[in-house]
Amino acid sequence: MMQRYFIPQIDWQGNEISIKGDDAHHIIRVMRNQVGDQIICNHQDGNAAICEITSLNQNIVHAAVIDWKAETVELPIAVTIAQGLPKGDKFDLILQKGTELGASRFIPVKMDRSIVVWDGRKIEKKMARFEKIVKEASEQSHRNKIPEIVLPMTVAELIHESVNYDVKIFAYEEEAKVEAHQSFAGIVSRIVDNQKVLLCIGPEGGFSEQEAKKLKENGFHAVRLGPRILRTETASLYALASLSYHLEEINGNHD
Repeated sequence: MMQRYFIPQIDWQGNEISIKGDDAHHIIRVMRNQVGDQIICNHQDGNAAICEITSLNQNIVHAAVIDWKAETVELPIAVTIAQGLPKGDKFDLILQKGTELGASRFIPVKMDRSIVVWDGRKIEKKMARFEKIVKEASEQSHRNKIPEIVLPMTVAELIHESVNYDVKIFAYEEEAKVEAHQSFAGIVSRIVDNQKVLLCIGPEGGFSEQEAKKLKENGFHAVRLGPRILRTETASLYALASLSYHLEEINGNHD
């Protein structure tokens, strides 16, 4: 399978592409490609092309477009994961697997029960690592777009941001404990192509009662994700897999 690279718009000159930095290093020293080898280059507009390498030197690779690909691998809806700040490197896992499953945007959210604190210097370093994770996951999963990662928000800021979404959901563990629970499947069945979906997941300790109340007051649907209590790093992946299965496999019209 051909390796895929996301190339910044500035490095496209018509059908000629200049590949620099880590991507050039990967082509030259990891993949050990040669002139005449083919790779896939993704433009920032979401289009992808099969390209032939025309020259390589120490730090730069030049390639030329052979054929533009007609492919549709993005989810038919735009899903944003608003994730309560988790401990350790769990957010790395959520970014990597969430990207593979088709998320279009990630928002880290400071919540009442978040134990970790991301200060200014930590955020700067983390954002650089996060950008690298989603780029590599997008290339590995052959997506056409790299998900966006925005700076951390508070719950109040997230509620303000949520006016831009068609469907707003939060996974509330209390819903898993009652028989008369709100059906996640019922909400998913009403989602249609091109809608924007905001899925909010709490940190390890879940949502505080005050947060759950505010989210409900602002149009978020509290749902359970199955009858079991999921870890914070599992919940968004369960939801994304469910959305993909319903919209891309059962509906079966997005091959």
